Amino acid sequence: MSKKERNSSSSDKRSQVSAQTANTAFEDTPETRAGPAASQSLPRASKAADDQPRTNLGNTKVVMALLSEMWLFSLVFILGGTYAMTFHVPQFYIDDEVWNETCWWKLAWILPMPYTLVCFFGLTLPFRTPKFLYTEDLPKRRLDNLYILTVTKGDNKDAVLRSWNAHKHLEAMHPAVRVHVLTDEPYFFENINCYTCPKSFKTANSKYKARALEWYRQTMRYTEHDWVLHLDEESVIDDESVKRVLEFIWYEHDYHWGQGVILYNQYRYWTNWVFTVADAIRVGDDLSRFQLQYSYFHAPVFGAHGSFLLCNGAVENAITWDLGSLTEDYQFATHAMELGYKCGKVPGLVREQSPMDLIGFLKQRRRWYVGIRRLPLLLPKIWWFFWTIGTLSLYGTIASIILGFFVPLGTPRWFGFLKDFSFCTFVYLYLIGIFIQDLDKKKNPILIILHIPMTIVIQFIACILEAWAVMYGLIFPPADFDVIKK
Repeated sequence: MSKKERNSSSSDKRSQVSAQTANTAFEDTPETRAGPAASQSLPRASKAADDQPRTNLGNTKVVMALLSEMWLFSLVFILGGTYAMTFHVPQFYIDDEVWNETCWWKLAWILPMPYTLVCFFGLTLPFRTPKFLYTEDLPKRRLDNLYILTVTKGDNKDAVLRSWNAHKHLEAMHPAVRVHVLTDEPYFFENINCYTCPKSFKTANSKYKARALEWYRQTMRYTEHDWVLHLDEESVIDDESVKRVLEFIWYEHDYHWGQGVILYNQYRYWTNWVFTVADAIRVGDDLSRFQLQYSYFHAPVFGAHGSFLLCNGAVENAITWDLGSLTEDYQFATHAMELGYKCGKVPGLVREQSPMDLIGFLKQRRRWYVGIRRLPLLLPKIWWFFWTIGTLSLYGTIASIILGFFVPLGTPRWFGFLKDFSFCTFVYLYLIGIFIQDLDKKKNPILIILHIPMTIVIQFIACILEAWAVMYGLIFPPADFDVIKK
């Protein structure tokens, strides 16, 4: 197919979706809200769901309200911290030289600058929430089905049942909501809405999770009025966030898929201090880099997560899950961008858990690192390169400390300013990640304060583990998809 034909095909698909979106405003009645799916014989949640204590609890309203105003504090903290370190903390900075021989090996200090600069803008630009945006006068997009889909291999029964018990009451929130669990054969769970992908189902490229998602897509026969909220087996979403998902579907007419913030405080939070702090940067990433992507760019320039992924049925039908990648979520998002589908931020929270052991942590990071490198697209390879050089900066920093004893020359102040800016931004990503998770978990205020210095210390260990994971991926790249224990 020629480039002209490909562009014409993409434009045609994009035009179809625009036409569909434009014609989906409708009168909001129970009958139209349920849509044609209301008459289908789909499994329903047990009536006993409301008799059991809720486990999908959180502090979503407070957290999102704080985040909507926190950009100003982030600006003051990072710039103020940078100024204090550069001009008031003794670091042997000099003002009479612009460059000296030590700057060559100290370049490692500023290798993470592209990443931290992107994160800085994401943290200091207003965090977009639906406050003052949604009114009853706005036309609603038609919604027939919202599938809240927990995807799992099925061998971790405890995690699956925890997730199901947390979500089974959500079908009572709206006639369109369906709570489903998707497993691979031979794993099947009775007395829940479980769909099992058979071993006989074949695709051209996809394996494991993507293969199961492709089977589910074909089985459910999505239309442009269907939406799917993809969750991992340990993911839990609260009622308030489901409400915000519904509002995104109804009112954000320009966007065909979206994501929100993922926290890692649902289960065994702070049981292992190192892994809790290590995953805090993932929260910081969502609040900075991905907030910039979904609130301002509306294109997956930095990638996408496989969990808390909200997609319109027409998007999934156009792209499919027959992708064949270790990071099928990132590949799916880039294909969506190529076809002209815009993404937006879902102003809600999903809660997950951190890896339980070191091997699981290293395998998880290794899969992401190698999977992004293997994607046959330019943007993923650029971010893979920055990930690599950012990790190398750790080794360069250690080397510069050692060399400093043999070549005791000062550092030009402008050079130190760049280093201090990168350092303050990087540490702040960990701090805001821990603070937001503690706030959501309604931790004792004294513990929240104590966790701040703990995080500053432990994040150095977390950085070493992240560097180990990269080296692990470079030396022993995975041959297959690693499923870690949670």
